[in-house]
Amino acid sequence: MKKSVLVISLLLFSSLISAHELAKDPLSSVQWSDMYRAFLKEYPAEFDDRVKVLAPDFAEDPMNVPITVDATALGKVKEIVIFADFNPIPLIAKYYPINAKPRLSFRFKIQQASPVRAAVLTEDNIWHVGGVWVNSAGGGCTVASTGRLVGDWSDYIGDTYGKRWSHADYNRIRFKIHHPMDTGLVTGIPDFYIEELEFSNAAGENLATILLYEPINENPVLSFDLQGSNLASPIRMVGDDNNGNEFEAEFVK
Repeated sequence: MKKSVLVISLLLFSSLISAHELAKDPLSSVQWSDMYRAFLKEYPAEFDDRVKVLAPDFAEDPMNVPITVDATALGKVKEIVIFADFNPIPLIAKYYPINAKPRLSFRFKIQQASPVRAAVLTEDNIWHVGGVWVNSAGGGCTVASTGRLVGDWSDYIGDTYGKRWSHADYNRIRFKIHHPMDTGLVTGIPDFYIEELEFSNAAGENLATILLYEPINENPVLSFDLQGSNLASPIRMVGDDNNGNEFEAEFVK
């Protein structure tokens, strides 16, 4: 009897997960269920208008598509996963706003017209998903970076320039890192990209972590907002790429 109850419970749990996985996609993408299984399957997901993905309707430059993800309406957030369904490498970035607002801006490469989504994990372990269609003439992921074509990328790799703006309850940080961000999809050029950026205050406390993947644009520019008790502290950034190169920077008021 207990075994039967256990089997029924497992089936019910499986049905709940399947219901989330197969929920009707407002963007009508045939890839949605695959994206869910690839990146989100550990927890149920629901589509949520409070997750804002701001991007152009048409990518005039498929190698530099601007995007802002804003999940501040959800309150406390554990993780944000950003991906494009039809990109050959769909995963774009992950953001852990430990002591920062759940809002992130950057640019990325798009290969063809695709839904671009942000899945936001809240403390109740539910993914809240928002997204938009971005149309494109394509080719953003299969073109060599400008630095590769010119040949001077190694002269500047890791150089970081940034600025910090003070607001009443948060500090905005915007910075640029010189890096070719190669996707590995161009013949003769292996993948070469920044993998991780960590931000900490003067006391060494981790404030935010950003994981980047191949579709992030060349020489990426990112911005995000720190909050809480860190508004007066110098903010240190350390990062590395998939070839073991390390770089760091400090942002002061």
